[in-house]
Amino acid sequence: MIDQVKGKMIGDKIDNFNAKDHLGNTFSLSKENKKLVIVFIRGQWCPYCNKYIETLQNLSPELKSKNAKLVIISPEKPEFIEKTISKTKTDYTVLYDEGYKIAEAFDVLYTPDSETLNFYNSKLKEDFSNSRSDNSGRLPVSATFILNENKEITWRHFDTDYKKRASIEDIVKNLN
Repeated sequence: MIDQVKGKMIGDKIDNFNAKDHLGNTFSLSKENKKLVIVFIRGQWCPYCNKYIETLQNLSPELKSKNAKLVIISPEKPEFIEKTISKTKTDYTVLYDEGYKIAEAFDVLYTPDSETLNFYNSKLKEDFSNSRSDNSGRLPVSATFILNENKEITWRHFDTDYKKRASIEDIVKNLN
């Protein structure tokens, strides 16, 4: 249930993880020596996620000036991540969270109630049912975290309402 998910807290350190992007390149947290803005999305079927990714493009100059990198984490397989990229025109790294291990590491993973799952499955069909690594229906909370160079969380935006996302202004302010 979504109300049992709390998300990792400020000061928590994130253990190394590896994940592949849509091109098959491996991202390794331990090899990153910049601040990281980690954004969890639900998938390319979610209009709020797509709109948010488009908005995040405005962060690019700020990220460069603050020696930071934005990484989007998706529970969807590479061919569905391709759809996210084509819908949003994003230049950011989008990683496939295979087996939900990154969402688990950040404590943002939950299983929607059966009514919600039935709605998603009937409305979105294979866009929902075939896009993820299993059929559990699990999803990440649409949270944003900032990690420092030591992989510690220095800021977070955690709201179980997928319509409420971290603002560009808050991300920039907290990158300092």
